[in-house]
Amino acid sequence: MESDKDRDHKKLGKELELFTFSDSVGKGLPLWLPKGATVRRELERFIVDEEIRRGYLHVRTPDIAKLDLYKKSGHYPMYKEKMYAPIVIDDEEFMLRPMTCPHHFELYLSKPRSYKDLPMRIAELAQLYRYEQSGELMGLQRVRAFCLSDAHIICKDEKQAVDEIGKALDLIEYINSIFGLKLGKDYWYVLSLGDRENTEKYYKDDAGWDKAETLLRDAMKKRGVDFKEAKDDAAFYGPKIDINMKNANGKEDTAFTVQYDLSSPQRFNLKYIGDDGKEHNAFVVHRSSIGAIERIMAFLIEKYNGAFPLWLSPVQIKILSIGEGHIEYAKDVLEKLKAENIRAELDDSNESLGKKVRNAKTDKVPYVAVVGDKEVRDMKISLESRDKGKLGEFEINKLISKLVEEIKNRT
Repeated sequence: MESDKDRDHKKLGKELELFTFSDSVGKGLPLWLPKGATVRRELERFIVDEEIRRGYLHVRTPDIAKLDLYKKSGHYPMYKEKMYAPIVIDDEEFMLRPMTCPHHFELYLSKPRSYKDLPMRIAELAQLYRYEQSGELMGLQRVRAFCLSDAHIICKDEKQAVDEIGKALDLIEYINSIFGLKLGKDYWYVLSLGDRENTEKYYKDDAGWDKAETLLRDAMKKRGVDFKEAKDDAAFYGPKIDINMKNANGKEDTAFTVQYDLSSPQRFNLKYIGDDGKEHNAFVVHRSSIGAIERIMAFLIEKYNGAFPLWLSPVQIKILSIGEGHIEYAKDVLEKLKAENIRAELDDSNESLGKKVRNAKTDKVPYVAVVGDKEVRDMKISLESRDKGKLGEFEINKLISKLVEEIKNRT
């Protein structure tokens, strides 16, 4: 296994041409190169499709809102040190959003809601902006602009809220299994609690905090998983269950989170009509299933040492033509692969085959297809796997079937 330094996502991101930064653009503002944009696009499609399958309603809301909205939500002044300065437009003050919560609550309030609408799982791949101190910025791990797989689940009662917390954790554990991450080894649970004495940092509701923390603690015990508790590490509006990981530098950070909100139902007057025809207070759960795309990208680059599984790889197969006379057939193979949405590239340069193979390995491409005299004559390709070595000759249709199945199963 390579050293932690060799696995650092900042180093690999540059070598594999995934992302870059520019002082002209600004610190903490990543620029995604084509290969990196491909990986994050696959992550985004994966999580949106999976969440929709599980009953989430995906929406789009603006990256900016009036300052009054964040005063109402409590983010300003409770969170203002992490927010960018107000922008004055037409004598009104606006803010780049650090969170989507108030946007989603306003969406919920767009019409009266019934108990039959609940739980209402409002989700979004949301672009957020937070002012991180220069000394805290680190590659993709901690940035000033990022995309969060955010969701807010409006529930009718505590029982439904606890059920939704369990389902959110089920989703997170499923995602981790797809990534090949193991509980206790690659990630672990932390129950982040508040501090009743710290009224400047936390919403004041001692009884509510006691009950919410007990609900989350009981939920974790019911799952039968190990977890540690961290006092004074909750969100300002309630306790949370954090799923933490360590980066190649040994620093622990939260990758995903599920939070219980004590204040927003009151601040936004979130109500619904019950089966008794009367108005009732709603309950709110926040959760991020895949976390910030930037941060999970950093973790996965280091986890895989840049050698992404086939479904995530920016280039899934590279075709290597041995000589000039093999290029036409190699191009035909390329087009057939691309027609099946397989991310394929052709290396028809004048370099030796050995150099072409080495270049593909340096780029950590999962499969290499070699085309020479024999392959052109037999209408096949010789396939080599990054992970399993030489696999022999394949007809094009069988190659396509193999790749499509592997991509579909995310193996």
